[in-house]
Amino acid sequence: MALFDIQDASVQYNGHAVLNGVSLSIRQGEHVALVGQSGAGKTTLLNLLYEQHKKEIALLPQDLGLVQTLSVFHNIYIARLNRHPAWYNVLNLAHPMQREVAPIREIARRLRLEDKLFTPVGELSGGQRQRTAVGRAIHQGSSILLGDEPVSAVDEKQARVILDCIYEGYETVVMALHDVTLALAYSDRIIGIKDGRIVLDQPSSGMEPSDLDDLYHH
Repeated sequence: MALFDIQDASVQYNGHAVLNGVSLSIRQGEHVALVGQSGAGKTTLLNLLYEQHKKEIALLPQDLGLVQTLSVFHNIYIARLNRHPAWYNVLNLAHPMQREVAPIREIARRLRLEDKLFTPVGELSGGQRQRTAVGRAIHQGSSILLGDEPVSAVDEKQARVILDCIYEGYETVVMALHDVTLALAYSDRIIGIKDGRIVLDQPSSGMEPSDLDDLYHH
């Protein structure tokens, strides 16, 4: 049985077709990479998937959604606000409790952010902010992760550290990735999108980056 199921979906923005007749099924446990040029429709497709299982999904959007004045710790902690009463969250905001700090410190360590744990996010580099958003998603503890270019602001070595952390924590992952080498390395299924249509959908095994070149040429 499919976890996600989209049938003949079309989406328009301001009269412009962003997705056109897209059909897609994704099973639980799959690791799927969405690839294609900027503007091809990857973000819109992720949004459609998100609408199907909002409560069960950890979302990594391009805009990150971080609170710039709060520390790395607090931005990661936010992922579990709904698990505690308001008074507890307010108390932890003012005086972080060790039982909350310890697991978040471990996430930060894995993402190489431990020395920035109590630094305001607004003072971080773009790559550090991206890793903070990934830490928040990991801390959320859902079974499904949707990511929209979650490693675009880091180099390949850091990207692999981040992706290793994501795939250790999530059973089902659907991710738009600009780097086709990483897409092939970290997914078992590649979905190629071009001009709002799915033009390729096949297992990543045996594929080479050059097999995806047509997606990036008009």
